[in-house]
Amino acid sequence: MAVNNKVKSTNDLELKDRLVAINRVTKVTKGGRTFSFAAIVVVGNEDGIVGWGLGKAGEVTTAIAKGVEAAKKNLVKVPVYKGTIPHEQLAKFGGAQVFIKPATTGTGVKAGGAMRAVLESVGVTDVLAKSKGSSNPHNLVKATIAALCELRDPAMVAQNRGISVEKVFKG
Repeated sequence: MAVNNKVKSTNDLELKDRLVAINRVTKVTKGGRTFSFAAIVVVGNEDGIVGWGLGKAGEVTTAIAKGVEAAKKNLVKVPVYKGTIPHEQLAKFGGAQVFIKPATTGTGVKAGGAMRAVLESVGVTDVLAKSKGSSNPHNLVKATIAALCELRDPAMVAQNRGISVEKVFKG
């Protein structure tokens, strides 16, 4: 089931950016080696909106700035329910497979590296996460955001079933 949860406007959002990874790339030319940098960045308002971007430039700061601008262009809305996610979700991108699971209050964000940056940016405070397969930060970020995009809002599930939100979690 494809869910369209793209964010339309970024003007009124206070987005915080997190640097996930920087990769130094070398190009060998006749005159010697030329270095450039690729930065993957995650931005979010810590209230259900998150996006990622990739910036490439000759300097680290420029690459990060380009990554932030790219991230602001593909923001998505994620349902966050009482500081955690509504249900378990499994997603895959490339060789990276991620599994995210809701956790009780006080658990914290039990996730590593790239997944932690995405989950903290979206505003999740309690979650259990596991990554399998590739540890490539690019694919981990994309798989985590894919998993978050597939989450269903408890209010929408209750409305579709014709019951209250409390019954969704009890039944």
